[in-house]
Amino acid sequence: MLHWLRDRRRAEARKRPVPPEWETFLRTNVAHYCMLDDAERAELCAMIQVFLEEKHWEGCGGLDLTDEIRVTIAAQACLLQLKLPHDYYPDVTSILVYPSTVVPPERRPGVFERVEGPVEPSVPILGQALVWGTVILVWDALVHGARHPGQGHNLVYHEFAHKLDMLDGAADGTPPISDRARLAEWVAVCSREFLRLRRLSGKGHKTFLDAYGAKNEAEFFAVATEEFFDRPIELQKNAPDLYRVLCAYYRQDPAKRVKKTCAAKE
Repeated sequence: MLHWLRDRRRAEARKRPVPPEWETFLRTNVAHYCMLDDAERAELCAMIQVFLEEKHWEGCGGLDLTDEIRVTIAAQACLLQLKLPHDYYPDVTSILVYPSTVVPPERRPGVFERVEGPVEPSVPILGQALVWGTVILVWDALVHGARHPGQGHNLVYHEFAHKLDMLDGAADGTPPISDRARLAEWVAVCSREFLRLRRLSGKGHKTFLDAYGAKNEAEFFAVATEEFFDRPIELQKNAPDLYRVLCAYYRQDPAKRVKKTCAAKE
């Protein structure tokens, strides 16, 4: 019964007329939106309607949480799931948006927690995907990245890639992949590319993928996702096998979209 009510509510949300100002928000702030075809844009807007309704949104640090901010974030989060079987990020309950870089409160050890060493101090962050359902984002950084994909840094793609990774209960750089052959290929390719990035960045060499991806497998997947959507042609050139497995996972081909968009402008 609960699922029936939820599905009915979602169906009604998806049918609502899209506010005309959304088109301005999306074309101004989400570069990839302009590369989608009409059917993809319609599906993305329907997904945004549900996403906006089901998540708790909160402006923090004095930020006035406008429709532009919410739609800009929702569009990018939903773009990752555009072709995937999905349930609108069921483990994301709250989205907290700050105006600029934020320093989270210092973590205090639990009453019964045994502290083996010094507690790491809090450091400034631009975004964070917490295991227990909250995503923290910084507006000035996320909108800059969304408007300028050529820089290869997209805060929303990064943090929501983490949430996709966490769907199987572990942040290990491997999102749920049911097909065994595809999973084996994913592990082989991503492991090889992760170790290559770690080796090169460790020697101080400049790499196409951001060196932050060498931190661990989870960050590698998030960084690779940023490049996959924002600089797909460059990723396809520099790491063709990685691009191929990301295409298979996301069921999208951003490089093809970019080429088609460029050809239409000529």
